Parts: sequence; structure tokens; C-alpha cells
Amino acid sequence: MGKTLVSYFSASGITKGVAERIAKAVGADLFEIDPVVHYSMQDLDWTDKDSRSSREMSDRDFRPDISEKVSNIEEYDKVVIGFPVWCYRAPSIINSFIEETNLEGKQIYIFVTSSSSDSEGSMKELSAMYPNLNIVKHIRFKGNEFEDDYRNWLQ
Repeated sequence: MGKTLVSYFSASGITKGVAERIAKAVGADLFEIDPVVHYSMQDLDWTDKDSRSSREMSDRDFRPDISEKVSNIEEYDKVVIGFPVWCYRAPSIINSFIEETNLEGKQIYIFVTSSSSDSEGSMKELSAMYPNLNIVKHIRFKGNEFEDDYRNWLQ
């Protein structure tokens, strides 16, 4: 079995915690999808239609800049992508990551973090936008799973 990369975008720290636990459970490398301009709590207020996250999610073509790219993606067979669900979708920065990283030929595993939204809406949209990606599995994690849950999901 080849190497696994766990990549993630985390706005509040929940997704980061899950990504770290997945990487530890399966012995994977970890990569943070880090925006050049970080999000403040005001930016993340989805109830404010003028907040940064609301504006980004209403513009399907918007792509936030990422501070760093994966320089050695060719070393990985499996790539895990994790993110919080925003408006039943992946945050725009996930599109930036996918479009800037050559993921063709990789097994893609996607996890979302949410207390209530599942991963279906995000998967439908990502699958439609990137039909050449091999998305093997997707799941929602709440952040209270056990290491075996992560290992079993990636098998």
C-alpha cells in the first residue's frame, strides 16, 4: 500500500483535530490547506449575507489563494481531503486546492465536519465539477470518533 496524505481546511479547529487524528491513526502525512488571508470569526458568520464566507459561497467561481502547495503529490496514492460544510457545500478553498493539485490517478477520500449536515451535497457538487477524480469514499465526522473508525473508513 502506498503513502497517504491527509489534507484539510479548518476554519475553527474542528476539522484540523479530526485530520490530525486520521493522520495519526493511519500513519499518514498531514497538509493544511491554509488560505493566504485567514478567516476571522466575523468572516465565518454565515447568518450575515455580507460576511466573507457568505460572499464566497454565493460566487461559485471564487477561488481563495492558498499559501502553500503540496510539492510532492506524486508520492501519494491516497489523498484525504477534509473540510467543514459551508451552506451544504465544500468551502471555495477546496476548489482552489483541487484545481492547483494534480490529483488524477489518486484515490480520493473526503471527510466533512459538521454537527448536522451530511457529506452528500458536497460530494454531488465535487463529483460533478471534477468528474475525472477517483472519489472512493466520503463521510461526515463529528470529531468524537475512535482511531478504528478512521482506519476502517480508509481500508
